[in-house]
Parts: sequence; structure tokens; C-alpha cells
Amino acid sequence: MLQVYARKAERFCLRPVSNAAIEQAISPALWYDLLDPTPQEVAEVEAALHITIPTREEMEDIELSARLYQEDGAEFMTLTALTHVDTDEPAKMPVTFILRGPTLVSVRYAEAKPFAAFCNRALRGNGYSYETGEDVMLGIIEAIIDRMADVLERLGNEIDGLSREVFRGKSRSSAKKTRDLEALIEQLGRKGDFLSGVRESLVSISRLVAYHAAIENPVRKPSKETRQLMKLVQRDASSLGDHATFLSGKINFLLDATLGLINLEQNQIIKIFTVASVVFLPPTLVASMYGMNFELMPELQWRLGYPWAIGLMIFSALMPFLYFKRRGWV
Repeated sequence: MLQVYARKAERFCLRPVSNAAIEQAISPALWYDLLDPTPQEVAEVEAALHITIPTREEMEDIELSARLYQEDGAEFMTLTALTHVDTDEPAKMPVTFILRGPTLVSVRYAEAKPFAAFCNRALRGNGYSYETGEDVMLGIIEAIIDRMADVLERLGNEIDGLSREVFRGKSRSSAKKTRDLEALIEQLGRKGDFLSGVRESLVSISRLVAYHAAIENPVRKPSKETRQLMKLVQRDASSLGDHATFLSGKINFLLDATLGLINLEQNQIIKIFTVASVVFLPPTLVASMYGMNFELMPELQWRLGYPWAIGLMIFSALMPFLYFKRRGWV
């Protein structure tokens, strides 16, 4: 799908495009957005701007030289965005921005809410002025960063809730408590994967903006407002990256703490079995002694032999138990 945006009467507007007049509509455009484009749409845009749009496979390359480069007088910049961030299983999506003079081309293969949010804000006006494709690109990146900030805020609250569950477990059943902790590990793992995607997206944004700001283009002189916006975007991406790193560290701490609590529960069970085996070892020894079939055993003919053996076994079991309890082992 191709959507073309232009300035009309000092306003940002959406220009209808038909297949028959696509080139005439694109030529004076400010921004055209290729969402899961057809080969015909890609060919028409390439012919109108005399550029070669990277394929989806090329956009997914992780080499820096394949993501940030110049070709045919145009800047090609690719970042990693996230989709389905309202769920626990977001998907990574490469987004390529191509700046050709005052015109911007964006290429993506999945819908993303920051694009819709930016379009709604730009079409309403509300004091925002987008005079070049560079302004549009920075506005889209700013919308992506705002979205990432909301995601990090939500993840922070969810991690705080998991932290309370880890350290304030009220289950008395050891087996149930262990199952709850194992479920928490799964949740923490999903949050960790989510944060990894957020950090990757923020790092790609920082690199893209730094690369774009470092390019000296004698034809395109960024305004003071544009330079300030680039600095603001870089600062926001860096600060959110630091916050994502902090949350990742917190998740690692909670994972270690959860595994430690599970080990404590398992050690407690092992300790119970160990104490029980030690407590019943002396009575077993006494029973073994009096269970021998020798003819000359004085207690065999003794009238109080049986009560004596029972009492000796009880006494030998109580002594280790009381000793362990006094030392605080049970």
C-alpha cells in the first residue's frame, strides 16, 4: 500500500493516489509511505525519485554498512521497530527511511502505531510544521520513542509487581510455592526478551540519528529547530536506553533471587529428610542389636527387656532431635 503526503496551503495533507496517476502524484510529494508495497508500487517510486529501494531481506541485514549508507545522492537509514507491543510477544520490524532532497520515503512491512499516531497529529496540524521530509522522519522517530517510553513505563510497573510476588510469597505449601516461583521465572524470561527488543530498537534509533546528524549536505541545511529536535531525539533515546538497561538488570536480579528461593525450598526438603534419617538411625541401631539371634544375650530372659529396648529406642531418637533443635537446624 502506498500513501502520499504533501503540503497544501501550509498544511500537511494526504494526497489520493491512483495507479494511473501515481508518478504525477508522487513527484511533488513531501513523504510517501510504502506499507507492505507491491512490486509495481516500488518500481513507480524508484522511477520517480531515481533510487533503488532495498528489499525486505536487505532491510533485515544487521551490518551497519547495510543499514546506514548513501547511494545516488540519497540517504538510506534503517532502524528496528517493534510491533504488537501491547502483548507479551512483540515482533521486530525493520523500517527504512530514504531521504532524497526534501522528500522522504519510508518502507515497512507491518503496521505500527507510531506511524498512525504521527499521521493523525500531522494531519490535525496543532502547531506542528513539517516542511521537509527530514522533519517528517524526525517526527516519526519521535513518535516511536514516545511509544517506547510508554512500553518501558508499563514494563517497569509489571516488573515491580513480579518483584512483590517473588519476595512476598504467602503460600504455605512448599510444592505450591515452588510452582509459583517457576511460573514467575517464565514471566521474567518473557519480560527480559521484551526488554531486549526495546533496547535493540533504541540503539538503532540512536545510531540512525547520529549518522544523519554527522552527514554534511550542502543542498540541505537543517534549520535550528531541526538540529534541536535531533539532539532531543538522541537524548531521549539514550535516556530510555539507560532505563531499559536498568530494568534488564532488575530482571536479572529477580531471576537470580527466584532461583535462589527455589534452591532454598529444595534444600529445606533435603534437610528434613536428612534430619529424619539421622534421628531414626540410633533406634535402628538399637533394634538391630536386639534383633540378633545369639543364644547368650542377657536381655532375652529379662522380664523388662522389651520395655527397656522400646525406651532405649525412643531415648536415642529424642536426643539427636533435641540437639538439632537447640542448634536451630530444625
